[in-house]
Amino acid sequence: MTYAGDLTPTQAWEKLEQNPKAKLVDCRTRAEWSFVGVPDLEILGKQPLFIEWNTFPTGTPNEGFIAEMRDAGVADDDEVIFICRSGHRSIGAAEAATADGVAKAYNIVDGFEGPLDEFDHRGSKGWRALDLPWRQS
Repeated sequence: MTYAGDLTPTQAWEKLEQNPKAKLVDCRTRAEWSFVGVPDLEILGKQPLFIEWNTFPTGTPNEGFIAEMRDAGVADDDEVIFICRSGHRSIGAAEAATADGVAKAYNIVDGFEGPLDEFDHRGSKGWRALDLPWRQS
């Protein structure tokens, strides 16, 4: 593994709750933030950082991802937790952050919406399915 590890959405919430230096980076696309919803950290006195891993609408890699992450205030000694739709893009983001010097970069397994089920639907796993705080944009 080339990043600090995988967390369940509940474990991620606990880290965000317990560590003032823990940050959540939502690396989905602008369309996903707008139409699916976003994690809501207001009760923790925090805000997610919204940085696309792949750009919308082209899906091309965001070449400025690390620079945007750093500009948003991510430091090497922060615990940085990455979330995407299903826990795949966030692995790449966690790996890139680790390669750039972030010692504690984590991936949220099952992401915000979870994997496809047997009917090719999402939503039975992930952040929203566990009723962790979220909101529509």
